[in-house]
Amino acid sequence: MSAVLIIETSTDAASIALANEGEIICEKSFISDRRHNALLFEPLAEILAAHGTRSFDAVLVGSGPGSYSGTRVGIAAAQGAALVGDAKAVAVPSILATPEALSGNPCMAVGDARRGSYWTAQINEGQLISGPDLTDSFGFEAALLSAEQQGISVFCMEGIRGHSLPVAKPSAAGIWAAWKAASPKTRALWAGQIAQPIYLKPPHITPSKRKPLVNPA
Repeated sequence: MSAVLIIETSTDAASIALANEGEIICEKSFISDRRHNALLFEPLAEILAAHGTRSFDAVLVGSGPGSYSGTRVGIAAAQGAALVGDAKAVAVPSILATPEALSGNPCMAVGDARRGSYWTAQINEGQLISGPDLTDSFGFEAALLSAEQQGISVFCMEGIRGHSLPVAKPSAAGIWAAWKAASPKTRALWAGQIAQPIYLKPPHITPSKRKPLVNPA
């Protein structure tokens, strides 16, 4: 790929980068809350201005897991930039864009899924082997113990209350590195899907209480 825009907003440490001819030529980073919202658009505008009116070959965006609001903002921005730049928005798991995952060593990414649940994901050689999978507190502690016994490093992208685990932040440059390290089959799989956040739980849909305007036949 020649010109690629990369956006990563799944944690409080967000970043946007531009790659050209296989190398990152510009990167903007900023810290905000886990939603990012309007703070994303100033650095995005600066990178788009630097790129000019040329089209992109692709727009890569981190899909988490992480801040649901922040990840959605990043994906929406990626889809808008892809539309303007005549390209496709492609979601890449943010956990693969961390230094631990990019090292190529076996590791386990974990996170707090709230309400007493956690998620775990197995990574090896920079590839997602399994997960992210939801578990309860007992399953989480068992996963941590198993990783320790096997000598597998464990990290989280945001701190987990009650645990002193190493924190590793994904980045736009990391998303680009994960994309380049992925196999052609994995790239095709990512590119063939609609860009959306990694959902840890099924979407909750509340049935409408209003009566239908038209009675079903």
